[in-house]
Amino acid sequence: MTAEPIGTAASGGMSRRRRRQLSLGGQYGLFVVVLVVVVALADWGTLRLNFANWEVAKSLFPDIITIGLRNTAVYTAVGFGIGLGGGLIVALMRLSSVPPYRWFATGYIEIFRGLPLLLIFIFVGVGVPLAFPGTNIPGGAAGQAGLALGLAATAYMAETIRAGIEAVPKGQLEAARSLGMSHGRAMRSIIIPQAFRIIIPPLTNELVLLCKDSSLVLFLGITLEQRELTKFGRDLAGEQGNTTPIIVAGICYLLITIPLSLLARRLEARQRRGQR
Repeated sequence: MTAEPIGTAASGGMSRRRRRQLSLGGQYGLFVVVLVVVVALADWGTLRLNFANWEVAKSLFPDIITIGLRNTAVYTAVGFGIGLGGGLIVALMRLSSVPPYRWFATGYIEIFRGLPLLLIFIFVGVGVPLAFPGTNIPGGAAGQAGLALGLAATAYMAETIRAGIEAVPKGQLEAARSLGMSHGRAMRSIIIPQAFRIIIPPLTNELVLLCKDSSLVLFLGITLEQRELTKFGRDLAGEQGNTTPIIVAGICYLLITIPLSLLARRLEARQRRGQR
């Protein structure tokens, strides 16, 4: 019996390549049909009036930039700074040879990765003042939002940093120790810098997530001047009875997150090229 060439079919049948082409063409055709039906049936006048009202959109500027976008960037930056510093400390504790350090780090990571971020915001906004009467978190709303975001980010970044440290070849540490460096100096000078070069892409993704999670700051009872994008959009949508402010707020989020996502992908691609 002779072998049948790849891509051909039995007598009178259809080749596999042809079947794949027809299947792909059918999927494209179905997509086009669904798109045409949706476009034809949608009430574009009502959609434009309620979701893309140009007069309403113009009334949001410049406040949506100078208040909403600015506060979102501040809350995100503070949370990222706290998470990065705390994540490094917790990651080193997680890798420590001292059992109590490892136990604390493991418990912290499991608890704060398992809790919904909303509960962490409520804890910071309500629990801390009740637990420590008369104590004010420095920075006001920015400090509270940054602390809430940072507590959660610390747990995620700790695991990312730990993975980065463990990805550095062990021979690097051994070589540093053989040159007379202490363990701490070798970690500071050689291991941690290499680990951070490895984990820059996932840290950039974490920054994107923090930017979106900053919308939960509305549960802290902020003032009008402390509103971030989501709160700003919701308030204006309620005042004007129109959804356009929420759409504009979403576009402002994209102005932050899309460049960061593109940066993360470029860093990942550069990292892959460097490993070849």
